[in-house]
Amino acid sequence: MEIQANFSLRKLNTFGIEAKAKQFVAVHSVQDLETILIENKSQKKFILGGGSNMLLTQDIEALVIHIDLKGKKIIEENEDFVWVESQAGESWHEFVLWTIDQNFGGLENMSLIPGNVGTTPVQNIGAYGNEIKDTFISCEAMTIENQKMKTFTKDECHFGYRESVFKNELKNQYIITSVVFKLTKKDHKINTSYGDITAELAKNNITNPTLKEVSNAVIAIRQSKLPDPKELGNSGSFFKNPILLKSDFKKIHQQFPEMKYFDISETEVKVPAGWLIEQAGFKGKRFGDAGIHKNQALVLVNYGNATGQEILNVSKDIQQTVFNIFGIHIEAEVNVI
Repeated sequence: MEIQANFSLRKLNTFGIEAKAKQFVAVHSVQDLETILIENKSQKKFILGGGSNMLLTQDIEALVIHIDLKGKKIIEENEDFVWVESQAGESWHEFVLWTIDQNFGGLENMSLIPGNVGTTPVQNIGAYGNEIKDTFISCEAMTIENQKMKTFTKDECHFGYRESVFKNELKNQYIITSVVFKLTKKDHKINTSYGDITAELAKNNITNPTLKEVSNAVIAIRQSKLPDPKELGNSGSFFKNPILLKSDFKKIHQQFPEMKYFDISETEVKVPAGWLIEQAGFKGKRFGDAGIHKNQALVLVNYGNATGQEILNVSKDIQQTVFNIFGIHIEAEVNVI
C-alpha cells in the first residue's frame, strides 16, 4: 500500500471538483485498513467511499483513506429469504443489479443511486418508497481509534429520514466494512406506489411487473431527471425534502394551496424540496459553471470547472430564497467538506 502525496480527488467525487488530498491511500482489505490506521495513528484522517454524497470546498489536509473493499456473497438462506453480504467498496447500483439477476427482491426501487454499499447505511438512502432500513440486517464496522470490529444491528443504527447513528452520535468514529441485507426469494413485495413508477410501467403496458421491470422503470425515470455524474458533475439530490408539523404546514398551505405534500404520519407532512426550488425560480439556472439541473431542481451541477465553494454559494442562495418565499428551511443532504 503506497501512500501518495498531493493526490487529486477530482475522479473520486461525483461533483468532479478539483481538490487535493495531502496524503492518499486506497485499502482493498480489512487487514489493509487495520494496518493503515495503526501505522498512522497520530495522523488526521478522512474516510472516502464512493464520493457521491459530498461537496469538496477545499483541499483535504489529512490522510484520505479510500475504502475499496470488494466482494459479495450469500451467507444464509431458506425457502423465502436470503441474507446477502456486500463489502463496502462495491458499487451500490451494480450490487442492486446483481441481486435482481439472482431474483432477490427488496432493493429494486433504489436502482441507479450513485455511491458505494458501505455508505448506504450512513445516509439510510432511499427512493420511491423504499429505504435501506427496510432490508438492512447489520453492518460490520471498524473503530478508527483502536481498530476493534463491531457489528451494528438495525436498532443500533438509529435510522431516520436520511439519518443514522453514523451521521450523529458516532460521526467520524467508525468505518463500515460490509453490510448484510435480507431479501426475498419469492412473493416479492413489489412497490409501485409512486406515480412516476406507475406511469412508466403503464407506458410500457406492464401491469404485473417483475423485479427487473420495476428496476428498469426506476432507471428510466432517474435517467430522464438526473444527469449522469460521468457526463455532468453532481451528487444526486442536494437537499432533503423538508418534514413539517401539520399544524405549521396548514398555515403555509393556506397561502400556497398549490404546494405539493405527502402525509408521513398523523402529525407530519413531507414537502418536495424540488417543487419549492422550482417555484423559487432556480430550475435550470446557471451561475458560471455552477448551476441547477434543467430537469430536476433538487440537483445542483458542475458544468465543468466550478469550485465547491461556488456550488455551496448557489445552495445557500437557494435556501435563503426558499425561506424568504415559503418560510420553509431546506436542509442539505450532501455533506459539505
